[in-house]
Formats: sequence, C-alpha cells, structure tokens
Amino acid sequence: MSLRAPRGPVAVTAVAASALAAGLLVVPSSASAAEIRIHDIQGSTRISPLAGQQVTEVPGTVTAIRAFGSSRGFWIQDTEPDRDAATSEAIFVFTGSTTPSVAVGDSVLVSGTVSEYYPGGKDAGLQSLTEISKATWTVRSSGNALPAAYRLNPSTIPDRYTPEAGGASIEGLTLRPRSYALDRYESLEGMRVSVENAPVVGATNTYKELWVTAEPRHRRTARGGALYGSYRDPNAGRVKVVSLLPYAEHPFPVADVGDALTGTTAGPLDYDNFGGYTLAATTMGDLADHGPERETTRKQKADELSIATYNVENLSPKTAQSKFDRLATGLVEHLASPDIVALEEVQDDNGATNDSVVGADATLTKLTDAIKAAGGPSYEWRQIDPVDDQDGGEPGGNIRVAFLYNSERVSFTDIPGGDSTTPVTVEKKGGRATLSASPGRIDPANGVWKASRKPLVGQFSFRGRPVFVVANHFNSKGGDQGLDSRFQPPARSSETQRTGQAKTVNTFVKALLNADPKAAVVVAGDLNDYQFSPALADLTKGGVLTDLVTRLPRDERYGYVYNGNSQVLDHILTSRALRRADYDIVHVNAEFADQSSDHDPQVVRVRP
Repeated sequence: MSLRAPRGPVAVTAVAASALAAGLLVVPSSASAAEIRIHDIQGSTRISPLAGQQVTEVPGTVTAIRAFGSSRGFWIQDTEPDRDAATSEAIFVFTGSTTPSVAVGDSVLVSGTVSEYYPGGKDAGLQSLTEISKATWTVRSSGNALPAAYRLNPSTIPDRYTPEAGGASIEGLTLRPRSYALDRYESLEGMRVSVENAPVVGATNTYKELWVTAEPRHRRTARGGALYGSYRDPNAGRVKVVSLLPYAEHPFPVADVGDALTGTTAGPLDYDNFGGYTLAATTMGDLADHGPERETTRKQKADELSIATYNVENLSPKTAQSKFDRLATGLVEHLASPDIVALEEVQDDNGATNDSVVGADATLTKLTDAIKAAGGPSYEWRQIDPVDDQDGGEPGGNIRVAFLYNSERVSFTDIPGGDSTTPVTVEKKGGRATLSASPGRIDPANGVWKASRKPLVGQFSFRGRPVFVVANHFNSKGGDQGLDSRFQPPARSSETQRTGQAKTVNTFVKALLNADPKAAVVVAGDLNDYQFSPALADLTKGGVLTDLVTRLPRDERYGYVYNGNSQVLDHILTSRALRRADYDIVHVNAEFADQSSDHDPQVVRVRP
C-alpha cells in the first residue's frame, strides 16, 4: 500500500542540483526570447538543453489547466511546430499552490526558469518532466483554437518499448519516437493526445484513475485486460487516464477491466510517479459497460481435496465488517467453500497499532464467524505468531500466513514444537514423510526471510492420506525500478531476495520428496513474482513442483492487475503425486473497481 505525496515546491534543476552538490551558487543564465520556442526547450532528449536557464516570452496556447492540489499550473502548446518528431511542442507551466489566471484558448507569452522535475524524487529512478517554473506570463488573445490532439493507436505506438542501455540511464539518448514507445511518449510530453474507443485494462481506483490501452488487439486476456506475459513486452499501449474536469459536473467513470471509454478521450500527456505517462483528460469518453461478471468456481467432489490461496490485504479486527462479509461471501459462494485456505496478509489483533501485540485470534475469529454467517463451514485455523515487527508489511501489523480448514472434510495433524523461531524439519516414519512440527515455519532464521513473511507448512490428512501444504508470502517488489524508468532495462532489486526464498522452499520440498517420492505437496500463496521469473524457476527446479498457472491457456494466466497489466503474482504448485489437478484462478477482485482485496483467489482440486 502506498501513500501518495503531492508534488512539492519547484524542483531543483539538473544544473542547480549538480552545482549545489559541489557547494556552488548558480545564477541561471538567460535565453533570448527571439530564439526560444517550446521545442527548443524540450529538445530531442529527455533533459532540456536549457535546464537551469531563464527563458522569456515563450509563445504558446493554453490547452489545459490544473487548478487543484499543490501541483497547479497549465499546459501551453506551440501552434507552429517544427519538423522534428523528437521534440515536444508543449510544456507544463508550474504555479505551485496558486491557481493560474489563464483560460483554455489563451495565447500567452511565458517567462521563467526551465527545470526538470523528477516525480518521487530523482532517486526513485523515474523520468523527469520538463517545466517552466517561477513563471510570469502575459495574455495576448483569448478564445483561440487548440492544436489537434495526436492520436495514440497501433500505427503511432512502436512495438518495441524502450531502447536498451544495459541498465544505465536513457536520458542522454536522442529520442527515436518511430522506434520505441517510451520515446514516442516522451516526444509528446505535455502535448494534446487522444485515444478513441479505448478498452479499459485497469479498473478505476480510489484516486480516480483508470488505465486504457491504445492497442486494442495486443495481448488481451480472455476477459478484456492487457496480458503481461514476458519482460520483453510490457504492453506499450497502456496509458493511465485522470481527469482535469470538475468532478461535481463530470463524475469520474467507475470502470472495470473489459469496459471501454467510447468516443474520444483527450488531454495533455503528463507523467507521474504512480503510473508514468498519463492522459490528463479535458475530454472524457463515455463509459460502456462491457466487463464480465465475477467468476464462481465449481464445488469439489467427495473424493477431491480443494485447496485455495487468498491474499486478504491487511485484514485486522479494525477492518470494516463489510470487508469481512465480502471476503466470506467470496469464499463460500465464489470459491465453493474450499477444504483448506492459505491466507496471506492476516494482521495481528489490533492491526497497524505498533505495539507488542502479535496474536491474530481476534482477526481469524472475525473472519471465520463471517464465513459461517454466509452459510459456509465452521472453519478452524492454524498459524504461528511472528516475532514482533520482523515480518515486514504495514508497520505494527505483523502480517502472517495462516491456514483455515474444514474439519468435516480434512483433518489437521497437530505435531507440537512449532514456533516463530524453530525450523521445521522432515522426518521419515513408517516409510512416509512427516514433519517435526505441524504447523511449523521453514528455516525462519535464514537471512532470505529478513523483514519478510516466513512460510508456514502444515500436515493434513485427507481420506487417510497425508497432504503437506506450504503457505507463502514472498517479499514484495518494493524498490524495483518501474517499467518506464529512465534506467533501461529497469533493475529488479527485490528479485534477489525472492530467488533466495524460492530456493529455500524448493530445498524443503525436496526433503519431503526424498523421504517419500510419492508425497502429496501443495505450495501456495502470494509469491510476488511472475510465472516466467527467476524465482519461479528456482522454486520448480529439479521438477519437484509444477506451477499450475502454466497449464492454463495463455490468455487466462493472471490474477492481479497493476498499472493496466494483468499479471501473475499468486501461485499454486503441486508435486508429482498430484498430477490430476483441476486448477482455477477465480476472478472476483483484480479486474473490478469495487474490490474486497487487490488479488484474485485461486483454488486447486486434487485427489491425493
């Protein structure tokens, strides 16, 4: 979960920043008004050749105004463009918390300082926005026609996403908008752009944002999203849409994945640290409700053991009862009351209050009571309290994984000795594998679990056969550079820890299979990584586990939507003894504006 910070004071320019670092005082130089137009300021790279300089009487027409928040200002665009496709013809004039005294259609002359603003700060690794700050302006005339919007569509967005720079910055590279999608967007920075009849690929969120794609036939999911299926293809046509229109008169559309914005959606192309390139709409298309309904999986048969995984997103007794009720309805009606549920993000009994409380009985009682009230079984649970403030997540929340199980269908094999710091081991008794403790934590002192949830393994019995379930919540992608980072390819720094976690779980599963090659093992949870990632390669190494998502048709391989990309973060994997597995990702959350969690649950039905 992220807290959004508004754009702060005028950003330090690139020239000024380096000078300050050297302890120097810089007096910005000036550029002659007779020579300078917007395309001269923007230049043919991502950094203005005039950064740090003062410019005077730069001509342009006001195309849009941001009149709210602490990042107010207006966009101007030159009606006399040059012939260089790499140079943008528009720029944002930053006025801070002051509402600018201009109107759309005004022809203006703007003077001020050229600056490069890095959303989230320069260390965040994102690209910069070229702006004019400390601005003054004069209005020459009003009511002028606006420049035509540049249409974003498959013929204008290159297939290749970004130039390769070996992980270095692409800021100094000359833009090639006909070759790379990121260069195309940068060459349009601040300019009026439009999309026509755009499919929604990211549902409306609480910040009144949604995502569309300008490439309606490119890598679509079965239900209308944009499928993220490899590092090489991040779906270049995705664009975030926000609104510059007053909400009271023009309510922001509440859209689900699969819907569409019909007609024209147009406005200046902005950039921010919560999604990259953003169409700030001054004209919003009409919402067409094409989205599919929430899914329901089938009920397990008498001889099938059903096992689900569900990230319940920071659930605590302080969470609204309505969320507990919706989670319960989802588990009972949409997941058909699974026999075993691996839960992720179960918080302690007072939620984010940062004290010594680590127990989660109140959280799990409230959830199981809601499930029973929804017509579900009387679930029991097993879990191990973490060491206070050692498992990451929301500070004070002490999130952990936990098991729910229906004791009328499956029994839990309780073996004493499991606690937050004692590693569970595999033993062999009577020719079968068993655990030293159940529930138990896998190698909790290993450094790969630092500030991360430790996996929980439980031994169950179904129709007289032992079944081992490992519940997981690997470390998050926090700290990774974004797909639209100025460093290309972007660094995935969090991947190192996840690969270590995957290797540790793989080693444990191998120990189970060494003790009993026919052991029934299910590894489930929020692994925070893709089916094609190094972490999943390490988790499945040696053929000990099969990642069931790879058995689905390609257009069904997703259960989470981030920045308009439908992707895989949650997984269920099975050992060889469970080859006959019926697996389903149940789409009830990720594609919808109205969610009870940001993850879709999954379920597998097996015959041990």
